[in-house]
Amino acid sequence: MDAVTYPDDAVITFINRNLVPLRIPSDRQPLADEYEVAWTPALFILDQEGHTHQATVGFFSPEEFIPSLLLGIGNMYFHKDDFTKALDHYAAILADHADSDAVPEALFHTGVARYKSSGDPKPLKEAYQELAKEFPESTWTKRAYPYRLIQ
Repeated sequence: MDAVTYPDDAVITFINRNLVPLRIPSDRQPLADEYEVAWTPALFILDQEGHTHQATVGFFSPEEFIPSLLLGIGNMYFHKDDFTKALDHYAAILADHADSDAVPEALFHTGVARYKSSGDPKPLKEAYQELAKEFPESTWTKRAYPYRLIQ
């Protein structure tokens, strides 16, 4: 990641605008044990209290790194029941990174966030239908499968 992803101008700009980056060596104790770092790069989206909202392991290209970060930030807002901000981050993935591997998860969470913010189950079924159409083999489509039954 040091040679390809971190030096990328778009990645630098995104991180500087949206995150407080902290780099910790994998052998740094007690943090490596606390966050169960078994392989690197290990990337975590934490909130101000240090709670983990997304953890990923392995290399990301610059084109996949930004949507992954957007997903983690969106998930942080989702976990805090700030569905408007979560939906904004998921929408940014769908609009600006439509070819990203993060799209199926963003679609899934969009449906769930829309349901949780409104109480209307229709967004769950809509999310499943879009996933089934665009990403039939995705694990997120399989997770949304029960939503097909919503009337």
